[in-house]
Amino acid sequence: MLNPIPLGGRNGEALMTRREFIATVAATASWPIVARTQKAMPVIGFLNGASSQNPCVAKASCIMKEATMARIRLIGIVIATSAMLTISLASAQDIRSGILGGGKPNEGPEISTSELVEVLKSGAVVLDVRSVKECAIAHIPGSVCMPGVLRSDGTYGDHIEQILQTYPDRATPIVLYCNGPYCGKSKRTAQSLFEKGYTNVRRYQLGLPVWRALGQTVQTDLAGLVYILKDDRTAVFVDARAGEKFREDTIPGAVNIKPGEAKVANEDGRLPHTDKGTRIVVFGGSIEEARAVAIEVAQNAYWNSSYFGGAYDDLRRAKLW
Repeated sequence: MLNPIPLGGRNGEALMTRREFIATVAATASWPIVARTQKAMPVIGFLNGASSQNPCVAKASCIMKEATMARIRLIGIVIATSAMLTISLASAQDIRSGILGGGKPNEGPEISTSELVEVLKSGAVVLDVRSVKECAIAHIPGSVCMPGVLRSDGTYGDHIEQILQTYPDRATPIVLYCNGPYCGKSKRTAQSLFEKGYTNVRRYQLGLPVWRALGQTVQTDLAGLVYILKDDRTAVFVDARAGEKFREDTIPGAVNIKPGEAKVANEDGRLPHTDKGTRIVVFGGSIEEARAVAIEVAQNAYWNSSYFGGAYDDLRRAKLW
Protein backbone atom coordinates (compact mmCIF):
# COMPACT_ATOMS: atom_id res chain seq x y z
CA MET A 1 0.00 0.00 0.00
CA LEU A 2 1.25 3.48 -0.86
CA ASN A 3 2.27 5.64 2.10
CA PRO A 4 0.31 8.83 2.83
CA ILE A 5 2.00 12.13 2.03
CA PRO A 6 1.43 15.46 3.82
CA LEU A 7 -0.69 17.60 1.52
CA GLY A 8 -2.32 20.78 2.78
CA GLY A 9 -3.21 19.45 6.20
CA ARG A 10 -2.68 21.34 9.41
CA ASN A 11 0.58 20.55 11.28
CA GLY A 12 1.70 18.43 8.30
CA GLU A 13 -0.83 15.63 8.81
CA ALA A 14 -1.60 13.48 5.78
CA LEU A 15 -4.91 14.13 4.05
CA MET A 16 -4.56 11.56 1.28
CA THR A 17 -2.27 8.82 -0.04
CA ARG A 18 0.00 9.25 -3.04
CA ARG A 19 -2.46 7.31 -5.17
CA GLU A 20 -5.33 9.54 -4.05
CA PHE A 21 -3.25 12.64 -4.75
CA ILE A 22 -2.35 11.49 -8.28
CA ALA A 23 -6.00 10.63 -8.96
CA THR A 24 -7.07 14.04 -7.66
CA VAL A 25 -4.50 15.88 -9.77
CA ALA A 26 -5.38 13.92 -12.90
CA ALA A 27 -9.07 14.62 -12.36
CA THR A 28 -8.33 18.29 -11.69
CA ALA A 29 -6.70 18.59 -15.12
CA SER A 30 -10.06 18.03 -16.73
CA TRP A 31 -12.12 20.31 -14.48
CA PRO A 32 -13.84 23.09 -16.44
CA ILE A 33 -13.42 26.76 -15.63
CA VAL A 34 -16.46 26.54 -13.38
CA ALA A 35 -14.15 24.93 -10.81
CA ARG A 36 -13.19 28.49 -9.88
CA THR A 37 -16.68 29.38 -8.79
CA GLN A 38 -17.94 29.43 -5.19
CA LYS A 39 -19.49 26.00 -5.77
CA ALA A 40 -16.06 24.45 -6.27
CA MET A 41 -14.42 26.29 -3.40
CA PRO A 42 -15.04 23.56 -0.78
CA VAL A 43 -12.96 21.17 -2.90
CA ILE A 44 -10.22 23.76 -3.36
CA GLY A 45 -10.40 24.49 0.33
CA PHE A 46 -9.96 20.79 1.08
CA LEU A 47 -6.72 20.74 -0.89
CA ASN A 48 -5.52 23.70 1.17
CA GLY A 49 -6.72 22.54 4.58
CA ALA A 50 -9.95 24.58 4.77
CA SER A 51 -13.30 23.08 5.70
CA SER A 52 -16.55 23.16 3.71
CA GLN A 53 -17.85 25.66 6.29
CA ASN A 54 -14.95 28.03 5.66
CA PRO A 55 -14.73 28.60 1.86
CA CYS A 56 -12.51 31.15 0.23
CA VAL A 57 -13.83 34.62 0.94
CA ALA A 58 -10.84 36.97 1.17
CA LYS A 59 -9.64 38.35 -2.17
CA ALA A 60 -5.93 37.73 -1.47
CA SER A 61 -6.67 34.23 -0.29
CA CYS A 62 -8.74 33.53 -3.39
CA ILE A 63 -5.94 34.77 -5.67
CA MET A 64 -3.50 32.46 -3.89
CA LYS A 65 -5.89 29.54 -4.21
CA GLU A 66 -6.44 30.30 -7.92
CA ALA A 67 -2.65 30.29 -8.47
CA THR A 68 -2.37 26.99 -6.59
CA MET A 69 -5.23 25.57 -8.64
CA ALA A 70 -3.53 26.63 -11.89
CA ARG A 71 -0.33 24.89 -10.85
CA ILE A 72 -2.22 21.72 -9.94
CA ARG A 73 -4.04 21.79 -13.30
CA LEU A 74 -0.70 22.08 -15.11
CA ILE A 75 0.75 19.19 -13.11
CA GLY A 76 -2.36 17.18 -13.90
CA ILE A 77 -2.01 17.77 -17.62
CA VAL A 78 1.64 16.69 -17.51
CA ILE A 79 0.76 13.54 -15.54
CA ALA A 80 -2.18 12.69 -17.78
CA THR A 81 -0.10 13.15 -20.96
CA SER A 82 2.75 11.10 -19.54
CA ALA A 83 0.34 8.36 -18.52
CA MET A 84 -1.19 8.22 -22.00
CA LEU A 85 2.23 7.91 -23.63
CA THR A 86 3.26 5.24 -21.13
CA ILE A 87 0.06 3.27 -21.75
CA SER A 88 0.57 3.48 -25.53
CA LEU A 89 4.15 2.20 -25.29
CA ALA A 90 3.14 -0.48 -22.80
CA SER A 91 0.27 -1.61 -25.04
CA ALA A 92 2.61 -2.00 -28.01
CA GLN A 93 5.03 -4.00 -25.88
CA ASP A 94 2.23 -6.06 -24.31
CA ILE A 95 1.34 -7.47 -27.73
CA ARG A 96 4.76 -9.06 -27.99
CA SER A 97 4.80 -10.00 -24.33
CA GLY A 98 1.37 -11.62 -24.35
CA ILE A 99 0.34 -15.25 -24.42
CA LEU A 100 -2.90 -16.97 -25.34
CA GLY A 101 -3.51 -18.59 -21.95
CA GLY A 102 -6.04 -21.24 -21.03
CA GLY A 103 -3.74 -24.22 -21.49
CA LYS A 104 -3.82 -27.34 -19.35
CA PRO A 105 -0.97 -28.24 -16.97
CA ASN A 106 0.05 -31.27 -19.06
CA GLU A 107 0.36 -29.07 -22.17
CA GLY A 108 3.27 -27.10 -20.75
CA PRO A 109 3.63 -23.37 -20.08
CA GLU A 110 3.44 -20.80 -22.86
CA ILE A 111 6.03 -18.26 -23.89
CA SER A 112 5.47 -14.89 -25.56
CA THR A 113 6.82 -13.61 -28.87
CA SER A 114 9.44 -11.54 -27.05
CA GLU A 115 10.55 -14.62 -25.12
CA LEU A 116 10.71 -16.70 -28.30
CA VAL A 117 12.99 -14.10 -29.91
CA GLU A 118 15.39 -14.47 -26.98
CA VAL A 119 15.16 -18.27 -27.05
CA LEU A 120 16.07 -18.27 -30.75
CA LYS A 121 19.03 -15.97 -30.08
CA SER A 122 20.30 -18.38 -27.46
CA GLY A 123 20.29 -21.26 -29.93
CA ALA A 124 17.88 -23.36 -27.83
CA VAL A 125 15.70 -26.06 -29.39
CA VAL A 126 12.60 -24.65 -31.12
CA LEU A 127 10.52 -27.18 -33.05
CA ASP A 128 7.95 -26.56 -35.76
CA VAL A 129 5.65 -29.54 -35.18
CA ARG A 130 3.43 -28.99 -38.22
CA SER A 131 3.59 -31.20 -41.31
CA VAL A 132 6.79 -31.42 -43.36
CA LYS A 133 5.16 -29.61 -46.29
CA GLU A 134 3.85 -26.75 -44.15
CA CYS A 135 7.22 -26.28 -42.52
CA ALA A 136 9.07 -26.32 -45.84
CA ILE A 137 6.81 -23.59 -47.19
CA ALA A 138 7.32 -21.30 -44.20
CA HIS A 139 8.84 -21.67 -40.74
CA ILE A 140 10.31 -19.39 -38.10
CA PRO A 141 14.04 -18.87 -38.81
CA GLY A 142 16.14 -20.87 -36.40
CA SER A 143 13.46 -23.47 -35.71
CA VAL A 144 13.70 -27.11 -36.75
CA CYS A 145 11.06 -28.84 -38.85
CA MET A 146 10.03 -31.88 -36.84
CA PRO A 147 6.40 -33.03 -37.03
CA GLY A 148 4.80 -34.00 -33.75
CA VAL A 149 1.34 -35.40 -33.04
CA LEU A 150 -0.37 -33.95 -36.10
CA ARG A 151 -3.96 -35.10 -35.69
CA SER A 152 -5.86 -36.15 -32.60
CA ASP A 153 -7.65 -38.86 -34.61
CA GLY A 154 -4.35 -40.34 -35.82
CA THR A 155 -5.03 -39.54 -39.48
CA TYR A 156 -1.42 -38.50 -40.08
CA GLY A 157 0.05 -40.77 -37.46
CA ASP A 158 2.28 -39.97 -34.49
CA HIS A 159 5.71 -38.69 -35.57
CA ILE A 160 6.93 -38.18 -32.01
CA GLU A 161 9.67 -40.79 -32.41
CA GLN A 162 11.84 -38.41 -34.47
CA ILE A 163 11.88 -35.94 -31.56
CA LEU A 164 12.73 -38.73 -29.09
CA GLN A 165 15.65 -39.90 -31.20
CA THR A 166 17.03 -36.42 -31.89
CA TYR A 167 16.74 -35.19 -28.29
CA PRO A 168 17.08 -38.25 -26.04
CA ASP A 169 17.93 -36.16 -22.95
CA ARG A 170 14.56 -35.73 -21.21
CA ALA A 171 15.77 -32.50 -19.56
CA THR A 172 16.41 -30.74 -22.89
CA PRO A 173 14.63 -27.35 -22.99
CA ILE A 174 12.24 -27.52 -25.95
CA VAL A 175 9.83 -24.95 -27.36
CA LEU A 176 7.05 -26.07 -29.71
CA TYR A 177 4.90 -24.07 -32.11
CA CYS A 178 2.37 -24.75 -34.83
CA ASN A 179 -0.41 -22.90 -36.69
CA GLY A 180 -1.46 -20.51 -33.97
CA PRO A 181 -4.07 -20.13 -31.23
CA TYR A 182 -6.58 -22.61 -32.65
CA CYS A 183 -4.07 -25.28 -33.67
CA GLY A 184 -3.68 -28.22 -31.31
CA LYS A 185 -0.48 -29.78 -32.68
CA SER A 186 1.90 -28.18 -30.17
CA LYS A 187 -0.46 -29.01 -27.30
CA ARG A 188 -0.78 -32.65 -28.30
CA THR A 189 2.95 -32.96 -28.89
CA ALA A 190 3.71 -31.39 -25.49
CA GLN A 191 1.35 -33.83 -23.78
CA SER A 192 3.02 -36.77 -25.50
CA LEU A 193 6.52 -35.56 -24.57
CA PHE A 194 5.53 -35.07 -20.93
CA GLU A 195 4.13 -38.59 -20.88
CA LYS A 196 7.47 -39.86 -22.14
CA GLY A 197 9.36 -38.13 -19.33
CA TYR A 198 10.36 -34.76 -20.78
CA THR A 199 10.45 -32.10 -18.08
CA ASN A 200 11.18 -28.79 -19.84
CA VAL A 201 8.71 -28.41 -22.72
CA ARG A 202 7.08 -25.05 -23.45
CA ARG A 203 4.79 -23.79 -26.21
CA TYR A 204 4.67 -20.69 -28.37
CA GLN A 205 0.94 -21.13 -28.80
CA LEU A 206 0.47 -17.89 -30.74
CA GLY A 207 2.32 -19.71 -33.47
CA LEU A 208 3.34 -18.81 -37.00
CA PRO A 209 0.32 -16.56 -37.77
CA VAL A 210 0.94 -14.18 -34.87
CA TRP A 211 4.70 -14.26 -35.43
CA ARG A 212 4.06 -13.03 -38.97
CA ALA A 213 1.40 -10.54 -37.94
CA LEU A 214 3.93 -8.83 -35.68
CA GLY A 215 6.17 -8.06 -38.66
CA GLN A 216 8.54 -10.99 -38.27
CA THR A 217 9.75 -12.79 -41.37
CA VAL A 218 9.83 -16.55 -42.03
CA GLN A 219 11.99 -18.90 -44.06
CA THR A 220 11.09 -21.04 -47.08
CA ASP A 221 13.11 -24.18 -47.84
CA LEU A 222 13.86 -25.50 -51.32
CA ALA A 223 11.03 -28.06 -51.22
CA GLY A 224 8.62 -25.31 -50.23
CA LEU A 225 9.80 -23.02 -53.00
CA VAL A 226 9.38 -25.85 -55.51
CA TYR A 227 5.78 -26.27 -54.37
CA ILE A 228 5.05 -22.53 -54.55
CA LEU A 229 6.67 -22.16 -57.96
CA LYS A 230 4.66 -25.06 -59.34
CA ASP A 231 1.28 -24.72 -57.65
CA ASP A 232 0.78 -21.13 -56.50
CA ARG A 233 0.07 -19.05 -59.60
CA THR A 234 -0.57 -15.90 -57.59
CA ALA A 235 2.76 -15.87 -55.76
CA VAL A 236 5.19 -12.99 -56.28
CA PHE A 237 8.92 -13.77 -56.39
CA VAL A 238 11.30 -11.01 -55.41
CA ASP A 239 14.94 -11.00 -56.56
CA ALA A 240 17.01 -9.06 -54.02
CA ARG A 241 20.22 -9.09 -56.06
CA ALA A 242 21.78 -6.15 -57.88
CA GLY A 243 20.04 -4.96 -61.04
CA GLU A 244 22.63 -6.29 -63.48
CA LYS A 245 22.44 -9.80 -62.02
CA PHE A 246 18.64 -9.65 -62.08
CA ARG A 247 18.67 -8.65 -65.76
CA GLU A 248 21.09 -11.45 -66.64
CA ASP A 249 19.02 -14.26 -65.16
CA THR A 250 16.21 -14.71 -62.64
CA ILE A 251 13.07 -16.68 -61.82
CA PRO A 252 10.57 -16.05 -64.65
CA GLY A 253 8.21 -13.22 -63.69
CA ALA A 254 10.24 -12.11 -60.65
CA VAL A 255 10.56 -8.45 -59.69
CA ASN A 256 13.77 -6.79 -58.55
CA ILE A 257 13.69 -5.18 -55.08
CA LYS A 258 17.04 -4.43 -53.52
CA PRO A 259 17.69 -3.66 -49.83
CA GLY A 260 16.12 -0.34 -48.89
CA GLU A 261 13.58 -0.38 -51.74
CA ALA A 262 10.59 -2.19 -50.20
CA LYS A 263 8.72 0.97 -49.23
CA VAL A 264 9.02 2.44 -52.73
CA ALA A 265 8.18 -0.94 -54.28
CA ASN A 266 5.00 -0.95 -52.22
CA GLU A 267 3.97 2.23 -54.02
CA ASP A 268 5.26 1.74 -57.56
CA GLY A 269 3.57 -1.59 -58.28
CA ARG A 270 6.41 -4.04 -57.80
CA LEU A 271 4.59 -5.27 -54.69
CA PRO A 272 0.83 -5.98 -54.79
CA HIS A 273 -0.25 -3.19 -52.41
CA THR A 274 -3.96 -3.87 -53.04
CA ASP A 275 -3.63 -7.45 -51.75
CA LYS A 276 -1.34 -7.63 -48.74
CA GLY A 277 -2.12 -11.33 -48.29
CA THR A 278 -0.38 -12.30 -51.54
CA ARG A 279 2.33 -14.89 -51.02
CA ILE A 280 5.73 -13.25 -51.55
CA VAL A 281 9.02 -15.14 -51.61
CA VAL A 282 12.31 -13.24 -51.59
CA PHE A 283 15.54 -14.81 -52.86
CA GLY A 284 19.01 -13.37 -53.30
CA GLY A 285 22.67 -14.02 -53.84
CA SER A 286 22.84 -15.12 -50.21
CA ILE A 287 20.49 -15.92 -47.35
CA GLU A 288 21.44 -12.66 -45.64
CA GLU A 289 20.60 -10.58 -48.71
CA ALA A 290 17.23 -12.26 -49.15
CA ARG A 291 16.37 -12.01 -45.46
CA ALA A 292 17.19 -8.29 -45.31
CA VAL A 293 14.67 -7.53 -48.06
CA ALA A 294 12.13 -9.99 -46.67
CA ILE A 295 12.17 -8.18 -43.32
CA GLU A 296 11.47 -4.88 -45.10
CA VAL A 297 8.64 -6.47 -47.08
CA ALA A 298 7.08 -7.97 -43.93
CA GLN A 299 7.25 -4.60 -42.21
CA ASN A 300 5.27 -3.08 -45.06
CA ALA A 301 2.35 -5.27 -43.93
CA TYR A 302 2.91 -8.20 -46.31
CA TRP A 303 2.26 -10.81 -43.64
CA ASN A 304 2.40 -13.74 -46.10
CA SER A 305 5.99 -13.07 -47.13
CA SER A 306 9.11 -15.19 -46.63
CA TYR A 307 12.68 -15.59 -47.87
CA PHE A 308 14.41 -18.54 -49.47
CA GLY A 309 16.88 -20.16 -47.07
CA GLY A 310 19.60 -20.57 -49.68
CA ALA A 311 21.32 -18.71 -52.49
CA TYR A 312 20.20 -18.08 -56.07
CA ASP A 313 22.86 -20.53 -57.27
CA ASP A 314 21.06 -23.26 -55.30
CA LEU A 315 17.91 -22.57 -57.29
CA ARG A 316 19.76 -22.68 -60.58
CA ARG A 317 21.39 -26.00 -59.71
CA ALA A 318 17.96 -27.43 -58.89
CA LYS A 319 16.85 -26.68 -62.48
CA LEU A 320 13.40 -25.50 -61.45
CA TRP A 321 12.74 -23.67 -64.73
